Amino acid sequence: MPPSMGRTIVVVIAMLTATARPSPQPRVQVGYCAPLKDVLAAKRAGIDYIELSTTEIASLSDADFENAVAALADARLPTPVTNLFLPAALKVTGPDADAAQQMAYVAKAFDRVARIGVRVVVFGSGGARRVPDGYSPDQALHQLVDFGRRIAPLARARGLTVAIEPLRREETNIVNSAAAGLQLVDAIGDPGFQLMIDFFHLAREREDPAIVLRAAPHLRHIHLANPEGRVFPLAYDEYSYEPFFASLRKIGYDQRISIEASTKDLQTDGPRAIALVRRALER
Repeated sequence: MPPSMGRTIVVVIAMLTATARPSPQPRVQVGYCAPLKDVLAAKRAGIDYIELSTTEIASLSDADFENAVAALADARLPTPVTNLFLPAALKVTGPDADAAQQMAYVAKAFDRVARIGVRVVVFGSGGARRVPDGYSPDQALHQLVDFGRRIAPLARARGLTVAIEPLRREETNIVNSAAAGLQLVDAIGDPGFQLMIDFFHLAREREDPAIVLRAAPHLRHIHLANPEGRVFPLAYDEYSYEPFFASLRKIGYDQRISIEASTKDLQTDGPRAIALVRRALER
């Protein structure tokens, strides 16, 4: 065999080997908050995973839940996170809070979401935790701590972590900042109850993105949207994202980021949002 031909074969084999190697897994996966009906649309858009609603999963009949389990298995799109933890009618603060009702719902919800592969349950639920007018804020906080201490062991037993979501004041009147969320996590003192940060709420409450640095040991999840309209983030210069992502880069954030926003064209906006997140974390 001529030497030149031998060199050519070596080069071709090297190219084929390189092509055959799997692409490295992205350090952070980008998901999409959506209902069950949008699972296939999310997959077509190239989303890494879908973040479903706990209340939707928990409210299904047994038959419909089994159908959902089968459909999710067929779709082959991971479901590692859920949000919308508690229905608004299930109060965790105020005089109508009922511990027995809370625990019955939570046990059922945890059993179901664990079965579909969930690992983090986002606890926003502004209506459920809203403190009634005239009710003691201190007593309400005590109730919230007690609730967290009761549900965290149930979560851990199923391989789950509950992550409190600070919400803007328009949506609830307790735990409106990541700093307050950290205080709640510390008060509960259980590894099954941690923190998530939603950039939309952080921006609306004008909280310093440097809170991410303090939150690092407890930060388990992120939600992202363009605060101007709560739509998909599409361009890095459309809003001041950099201070937030700079903090994420500084702590080496390597968990999930879900887009929780509206879009009129998921197939176009999904890939653009994913690309924005990837570039922002690599700057």
